[in-house]
Amino acid sequence: MINASKSIVEEMFAAFGKGDMEGFLKTVSADTVWIYHGTQIIPQATYKGFEGVRSFVSGILDYADMISFEPLEYIVEGNKVVVLGQEHQRVKKTSQEQQQKWVQVYTIKNGLIARMEEFATSEILTK
Repeated sequence: MINASKSIVEEMFAAFGKGDMEGFLKTVSADTVWIYHGTQIIPQATYKGFEGVRSFVSGILDYADMISFEPLEYIVEGNKVVVLGQEHQRVKKTSQEQQQKWVQVYTIKNGLIARMEEFATSEILTK
C-alpha cells in the first residue's frame, strides 16, 4: 500500500536532490512552517510560507555543496512522517567538510507539507 503522506515527503526530497525549487515548493502548503532547531554549527531558525521555505533551501545551497544527502528510514503514522537521515557537505567559504545526522518530522495536511521540524547534530571533519 502506498502512503500518500510518505509519498509527498519523498517527492520533496527528489526535488531537493535535483535542485528543483519549483518542484520543491509544490510539495508544501502556502502556510507551511519549518522549524530548524540548530546544531553545534548551524543556528536555529523558523521559516514560514513559500518564501520562508525558499530561504531555508537556498540558505543550505548557498552555504555548502552537498556531497551526500540520505534519508535512511521513514516512520509513518497517519499524517505524520518521521525521517531519520544523514548528510555530508563541503562548506563553500572554507572548503571544510561537515557531516550531519538528523531527524525530520513532517505533518501533512490536504496532501501537502504543512510543517517540518528538524533536530540535527553537526561535526566538522578534519583531514
